[in-house]
Amino acid sequence: MRRYLVAALLCAATTGCNAPASAPTADTLPKDMNVLFWTQDQRDAAFRTMETVPKVVVNTVEAGDGVYPLPQGQPLDLGADVDAYMAKQRNAGLIIVQDGKIRLEKYALGYGAAGRWTSFSVAKSFTSTLVGAAVKDGYIKSLDDKVTVYIPGLKGSAYDDVSVRQLLTMTSGVKWNEDYTDPKSDVAQFNMQKPVAGEDITVSYMKTLPREAPAGSKWVYKTGETNLIGVLVSSATGKTLSQYLSEKVWKPFGMEQDAVWMLGATGHEISGCCMSASLKDYARFGQFMLNGGVAGGQKVVPDDWMTAATTKQAGIDQPGRGYGYQWWTNDDGSYAAQGIFGQGIFIDPKRKLVIASNGNWPTATDPEGVGAAREAFYKSVQAAVDGEAK
Repeated sequence: MRRYLVAALLCAATTGCNAPASAPTADTLPKDMNVLFWTQDQRDAAFRTMETVPKVVVNTVEAGDGVYPLPQGQPLDLGADVDAYMAKQRNAGLIIVQDGKIRLEKYALGYGAAGRWTSFSVAKSFTSTLVGAAVKDGYIKSLDDKVTVYIPGLKGSAYDDVSVRQLLTMTSGVKWNEDYTDPKSDVAQFNMQKPVAGEDITVSYMKTLPREAPAGSKWVYKTGETNLIGVLVSSATGKTLSQYLSEKVWKPFGMEQDAVWMLGATGHEISGCCMSASLKDYARFGQFMLNGGVAGGQKVVPDDWMTAATTKQAGIDQPGRGYGYQWWTNDDGSYAAQGIFGQGIFIDPKRKLVIASNGNWPTATDPEGVGAAREAFYKSVQAAVDGEAK
């Protein structure tokens, strides 16, 4: 039986030109599958080459022949020691693209521009975009359709009342515990069951959950529901997520390198987690978003998708912030994809700004304030761009 990282549920290959700058050895790669118990050195090694971790199975997101250009621009004066900031963040890579040009690009932790790094929950925002593509292509008729139209295995469960839109905004009202420190939480348990023949393991678990609030009335962060979204897209399109992402974005937009997407126990991509791509291609995805979801001259998503996906659809009890379609939103119009251990893509349409970062924070989440420091860094970059415009 294929097994996959507990981290895939907590979030929330090739060689040659795609090889990492400093390849890990068998001794440095972790042998167990629970990322929360890996040492920092093991995470440094594994995050840049997840597809080589024992028992990990991946699909490839194929790139095409053309490459979307990211030319060098003038260095951006941030008035701060970026190397010191990266060291405190334990960043493996940091890139700032503004007005389509690279204003800063730095690497560390044995990682380099030719390598991939894992995304963790950043993948949620890729999965959301594939829903938009499936709506545009007619595979999904409406976001107001019930989830069970596309995942019949959920019929008779609390998901009978849940729409595709409510899955996207994590407002299903189905009870869920995403406590990463609790071994009995849903996020820690829902991959620990025996797979059922012909059914995705996520569906097997999620259909057992009770309802705690009316559908659409309460926001709760649920990685399991993003995994359901991936099953929904694959069921609706008849394609793997890797195939569909390659077809709709990776090839036509001009991503430079193949990406890989980790598979779960029953062979589907773990859509709430675990794509691995190069830092520049994460930044290119930010450019794709800034460009209105156009790839290869074609609009990939419906005309109203980008506005709805990247603005507050649900409150999260944080002033000035919200949740869209698997994007974290800010009231100033910026938005972000975020993953545990410091992965992120920050997008600010007003300033034509994309900041992509890969890393290995000391802990999965943010008890040491590294997330707050990253938010402050984003604001300093915004201020630097504004200062140039004066």
